[in-house]
Amino acid sequence: MIYPTKRGAIVWAAALLVSVCCSFASLAQAQAVSQAVIPQNVGKGDYPLGSGDAIKIQVFQNPDLTIETRVSENGSITYPLIGSVEIGGLSLAAAEKKIADALQKGGFLQKPQVTIALLQIRGNQVSVLGQVAKPGRFPLETVNTRLSDMLANAGGTVAAGDDIAIVTGQRNGLAFRKQIDIPSIYLNGKLEEDMLVQGGDTIFVNRAAVFYIYGEAQRPGAYRIERNMTVMQALAQGGGPTLRGSDKRLKLHRRVSDGNVAEIEPSLTDPVMSDDVIYVKESIF
Repeated sequence: MIYPTKRGAIVWAAALLVSVCCSFASLAQAQAVSQAVIPQNVGKGDYPLGSGDAIKIQVFQNPDLTIETRVSENGSITYPLIGSVEIGGLSLAAAEKKIADALQKGGFLQKPQVTIALLQIRGNQVSVLGQVAKPGRFPLETVNTRLSDMLANAGGTVAAGDDIAIVTGQRNGLAFRKQIDIPSIYLNGKLEEDMLVQGGDTIFVNRAAVFYIYGEAQRPGAYRIERNMTVMQALAQGGGPTLRGSDKRLKLHRRVSDGNVAEIEPSLTDPVMSDDVIYVKESIF
């Protein structure tokens, strides 16, 4: 028998310690990846499986029947012994029962206990369009995904975006449409307005309303109407009057209900409305 020297034993022990540490690091990294992929808070009875969803199917005490697969475009999967099974639109619990019944009726198992776990949700997507940083279609990673989550996925609204988000889709087979004031969710504590979204929903953020200022203004042009903006604040957006202009000589052109444009001599405290045109006239002195 060959006995290691004292120095060799120390080297061997150090190598073993490094190997163990690397193994723990790899395990921790794998767990982190797994937790990032597997959706959280998905209930057995409320999530309908859709095409593209990745699932893992297990049968108690039958490891040979464990598979990982994706739901096909037509809503079906291929499972050992029983072949093609249509599970699209079914809840997890209903899909488990359907596979278990097929295994039992086929005479393969007496009382199969089937478990389905969602690995990744891809079948249900929400479209986010309009004035957002990254418009597109985004998957519902959990069944508890809210409006704010989808807006965050799209990079949030851009500077020209409106404060109102329009959500359309279907609820209980009927067309659904709702307008939501995004800042009020947080500024006014209306957390109930941060609604749950569903697959097939569309979120649209329109361009914000603007007003126009010209004449003897420092910076004539078009500007976004801020919340509760007054004529004085609008004038400040345009840099105020020039040396030749006067804030007491303003004209406001506004489109009224009959479609015509009315000319108004506004007060500085009057509210500004969408598409208002403010004209700063020259001072008479």
